[in-house]
Amino acid sequence: MNKIIIITAPSGSGKTTIVKRLLERDPDLAFSISACTRKPRPGEVHGKDYYFLTEEDFKAKIEEEAFIEWEMVYTGKYYGTLKTEVDRIWSCNQAPLVDIDVLGALNIKSQYPDSSLSLFIKAPSTEELRKRLEARGTETEHTLKERLDKAAYELGFADRFDRIIVNDNLEQAIAETIEVIDDFLKH
Repeated sequence: MNKIIIITAPSGSGKTTIVKRLLERDPDLAFSISACTRKPRPGEVHGKDYYFLTEEDFKAKIEEEAFIEWEMVYTGKYYGTLKTEVDRIWSCNQAPLVDIDVLGALNIKSQYPDSSLSLFIKAPSTEELRKRLEARGTETEHTLKERLDKAAYELGFADRFDRIIVNDNLEQAIAETIEVIDDFLKH
Protein backbone atom coordinates (compact mmCIF):
# COMPACT_ATOMS: atom_id res chain seq x y z
CA MET A 1 0.00 0.00 0.00
CA ASN A 2 1.28 3.46 -0.89
CA LYS A 3 1.54 5.58 2.25
CA ILE A 4 1.65 9.32 2.88
CA ILE A 5 3.13 11.18 5.85
CA ILE A 6 1.40 14.51 6.52
CA ILE A 7 3.01 17.05 8.84
CA THR A 8 1.42 20.33 9.83
CA ALA A 9 1.96 22.97 12.50
CA PRO A 10 1.34 26.60 13.33
CA SER A 11 4.17 28.89 12.22
CA GLY A 12 7.02 28.82 14.75
CA SER A 13 6.36 25.31 16.06
CA GLY A 14 9.55 23.82 14.57
CA LYS A 15 7.93 21.86 11.76
CA THR A 16 10.45 22.84 9.08
CA THR A 17 13.40 21.82 11.25
CA ILE A 18 11.78 18.48 12.07
CA VAL A 19 10.94 17.81 8.41
CA LYS A 20 14.55 18.54 7.35
CA ARG A 21 15.90 16.11 9.95
CA LEU A 22 13.43 13.39 8.91
CA LEU A 23 14.42 13.70 5.26
CA GLU A 24 18.14 13.60 6.14
CA ARG A 25 17.81 10.33 8.07
CA ASP A 26 15.10 8.35 6.31
CA PRO A 27 15.61 7.28 2.68
CA ASP A 28 12.05 5.83 2.66
CA LEU A 29 10.68 9.39 2.75
CA ALA A 30 10.74 11.98 -0.03
CA PHE A 31 9.69 15.61 0.21
CA SER A 32 6.46 16.30 -1.66
CA ILE A 33 7.02 19.54 -3.54
CA SER A 34 3.96 21.78 -3.46
CA ALA A 35 2.76 23.97 -6.30
CA CYS A 36 2.11 27.66 -5.67
CA THR A 37 1.40 30.90 -7.47
CA ARG A 38 3.64 33.17 -5.42
CA LYS A 39 6.94 34.45 -6.77
CA PRO A 40 10.09 32.54 -5.75
CA ARG A 41 12.02 33.97 -2.82
CA PRO A 42 15.79 34.49 -3.23
CA GLY A 43 17.49 31.10 -3.49
CA GLU A 44 14.28 29.11 -4.13
CA VAL A 45 14.38 26.77 -7.11
CA HIS A 46 11.46 25.65 -9.29
CA GLY A 47 11.02 21.90 -8.94
CA LYS A 48 13.02 21.75 -5.70
CA ASP A 49 11.36 24.13 -3.25
CA TYR A 50 8.05 24.58 -5.08
CA TYR A 51 6.53 24.24 -8.50
CA PHE A 52 6.04 27.93 -9.26
CA LEU A 53 3.00 28.35 -11.50
CA THR A 54 1.16 31.33 -12.88
CA GLU A 55 -2.33 31.83 -11.49
CA GLU A 56 -3.67 30.93 -14.94
CA ASP A 57 -1.72 27.63 -15.02
CA PHE A 58 -2.76 26.81 -11.46
CA LYS A 59 -6.45 27.38 -12.25
CA ALA A 60 -6.12 25.20 -15.37
CA LYS A 61 -4.74 22.39 -13.19
CA ILE A 62 -7.71 22.83 -10.83
CA GLU A 63 -10.03 22.37 -13.83
CA GLU A 64 -8.07 19.26 -14.86
CA GLU A 65 -8.43 17.90 -11.30
CA ALA A 66 -4.64 17.61 -11.14
CA PHE A 67 -4.47 18.34 -7.40
CA ILE A 68 -5.01 16.08 -4.41
CA GLU A 69 -5.76 19.28 -2.53
CA TRP A 70 -5.46 23.00 -3.16
CA GLU A 71 -6.55 26.25 -1.63
CA MET A 72 -6.21 29.97 -1.94
CA VAL A 73 -4.22 30.69 1.23
CA TYR A 74 -4.08 34.44 0.68
CA THR A 75 -5.89 36.51 -1.95
CA GLY A 76 -4.52 35.43 -5.32
CA LYS A 77 -1.97 33.09 -3.71
CA TYR A 78 -2.78 29.46 -4.41
CA TYR A 79 -1.03 26.40 -2.97
CA GLY A 80 -1.66 22.75 -3.76
CA THR A 81 -0.39 19.17 -3.85
CA LEU A 82 -0.19 17.71 -7.35
CA LYS A 83 -1.26 14.11 -7.93
CA THR A 84 1.74 13.70 -10.26
CA GLU A 85 4.10 14.66 -7.42
CA VAL A 86 2.71 12.01 -5.09
CA ASP A 87 2.73 9.43 -7.91
CA ARG A 88 6.35 10.33 -8.73
CA ILE A 89 7.42 9.60 -5.16
CA TRP A 90 5.41 6.38 -4.95
CA SER A 91 7.02 5.20 -8.22
CA CYS A 92 10.39 5.45 -6.40
CA ASN A 93 9.03 3.19 -3.62
CA GLN A 94 9.08 6.02 -1.11
CA ALA A 95 6.44 7.67 1.05
CA PRO A 96 5.67 11.32 0.27
CA LEU A 97 6.33 13.62 3.22
CA VAL A 98 3.79 16.41 2.81
CA ASP A 99 4.63 19.59 4.77
CA ILE A 100 1.36 21.50 4.57
CA ASP A 101 -1.05 23.85 6.32
CA VAL A 102 -3.75 22.48 8.63
CA LEU A 103 -6.71 22.58 6.23
CA GLY A 104 -4.73 21.02 3.39
CA ALA A 105 -3.53 18.30 5.78
CA LEU A 106 -7.09 17.45 6.81
CA ASN A 107 -8.12 17.37 3.15
CA ILE A 108 -5.40 14.83 2.27
CA LYS A 109 -6.18 12.77 5.39
CA SER A 110 -9.86 12.58 4.36
CA GLN A 111 -8.88 11.23 0.92
CA TYR A 112 -6.36 8.69 2.23
CA PRO A 113 -7.74 7.78 5.67
CA ASP A 114 -6.07 4.36 5.91
CA SER A 115 -2.83 5.01 4.07
CA SER A 116 -1.83 8.33 5.64
CA LEU A 117 -0.34 9.34 8.96
CA SER A 118 -1.14 12.90 10.04
CA LEU A 119 1.07 14.62 12.60
CA PHE A 120 0.41 17.97 14.25
CA ILE A 121 3.54 19.66 15.66
CA LYS A 122 2.93 22.27 18.32
CA ALA A 123 4.90 24.49 20.65
CA PRO A 124 4.40 23.79 24.37
CA SER A 125 2.49 27.07 24.86
CA THR A 126 1.28 30.16 23.05
CA GLU A 127 3.82 32.21 24.98
CA GLU A 128 6.65 29.96 23.76
CA LEU A 129 5.32 30.26 20.22
CA ARG A 130 5.38 34.06 20.56
CA LYS A 131 9.00 33.94 21.80
CA ARG A 132 10.07 31.75 18.87
CA LEU A 133 8.40 34.00 16.31
CA GLU A 134 9.93 37.11 17.90
CA ALA A 135 13.37 35.46 17.95
CA ARG A 136 13.23 35.03 14.17
CA GLY A 137 13.42 38.80 13.84
CA THR A 138 11.27 38.68 10.70
CA GLU A 139 7.92 39.71 12.14
CA THR A 140 6.39 43.13 12.53
CA GLU A 141 3.90 43.61 15.37
CA HIS A 142 1.12 43.24 12.79
CA THR A 143 2.45 40.02 11.21
CA LEU A 144 3.23 38.60 14.67
CA LYS A 145 -0.39 39.14 15.70
CA GLU A 146 -1.59 37.58 12.40
CA ARG A 147 0.58 34.48 12.93
CA LEU A 148 -0.51 34.11 16.57
CA ASP A 149 -4.18 34.49 15.63
CA LYS A 150 -3.76 31.90 12.87
CA ALA A 151 -1.96 29.58 15.31
CA ALA A 152 -4.86 29.85 17.77
CA TYR A 153 -7.26 28.93 14.94
CA GLU A 154 -5.10 26.00 13.79
CA LEU A 155 -4.69 24.64 17.33
CA GLY A 156 -8.45 24.12 17.32
CA PHE A 157 -7.94 21.33 14.75
CA ALA A 158 -5.10 19.50 16.55
CA ASP A 159 -7.33 16.73 17.92
CA ARG A 160 -8.32 15.72 14.37
CA PHE A 161 -4.78 14.47 13.65
CA ASP A 162 -3.41 10.98 14.29
CA ARG A 163 -0.73 12.29 16.65
CA ILE A 164 0.16 15.55 18.33
CA ILE A 165 3.90 16.07 18.87
CA VAL A 166 4.72 18.76 21.43
CA ASN A 167 8.00 20.41 20.46
CA ASP A 168 9.22 21.41 23.92
CA ASN A 169 12.65 19.86 23.31
CA LEU A 170 13.64 19.66 19.64
CA GLU A 171 15.68 16.44 19.88
CA GLN A 172 12.90 14.68 21.80
CA ALA A 173 10.28 15.91 19.31
CA ILE A 174 12.40 14.62 16.40
CA ALA A 175 12.91 11.25 18.12
CA GLU A 176 9.17 10.91 18.83
CA THR A 177 8.29 11.85 15.25
CA ILE A 178 10.79 9.32 13.85
CA GLU A 179 9.39 6.58 16.11
CA VAL A 180 5.77 7.26 15.10
CA ILE A 181 6.63 7.37 11.37
CA ASP A 182 8.79 4.22 11.51
CA ASP A 183 5.98 2.33 13.24
CA PHE A 184 3.44 3.51 10.66
CA LEU A 185 5.63 2.58 7.69
CA LYS A 186 6.29 -0.93 9.05
CA HIS A 187 2.58 -1.80 9.34
